[in-house]
Amino acid sequence: MGGYSIHIELKQLKGDEGLDIYNMLQDIDQEENGFINSVHGKTFEEFKEWLDESNHISCEKELIDGWKVPTTVYWLYVDNKPVGMGKLRHFLTKQLQEEGGNIGYVILQAQRNKGYGKIILRELANQATKKGLERVLLTIRKNNISSLKVALDNKGRIIRENEERYYIEIRMRSK
Repeated sequence: MGGYSIHIELKQLKGDEGLDIYNMLQDIDQEENGFINSVHGKTFEEFKEWLDESNHISCEKELIDGWKVPTTVYWLYVDNKPVGMGKLRHFLTKQLQEEGGNIGYVILQAQRNKGYGKIILRELANQATKKGLERVLLTIRKNNISSLKVALDNKGRIIRENEERYYIEIRMRSK
């Protein structure tokens, strides 16, 4: 009977993103539940510089500047409009095992409670598998119940917790 279907796509940062992504990033807070949006409040030219740097960082294989790890940025599109952003760290340092994890994501405030968090996390986990990771770690602040539910819905399991965070592991199938 011809119902309306939505088109959802996870796109990797290419470095030539335009105003749609820039505007989305301006609508996402600079810091929210541990997710850092370093483009919030920046000019379009600064955004373009950030794209170039992020594209370069995604191609690295080892620690960068002695502490940053290679990270790939992704955009979640729904019906050809960006609604969210995700980051996938290719490996973790000891500090990132405590305060960051492999995956971080954010959905635009106006697009929440539509299932997009669950979709972006699932797709980021799929990308992790393609990069050879057998498991990913998420660190979720205790007051972020929505993200905890999203992680558990994606077959995550709490491996430990402290006063501030849940540590969630998602294991992917071995190759």
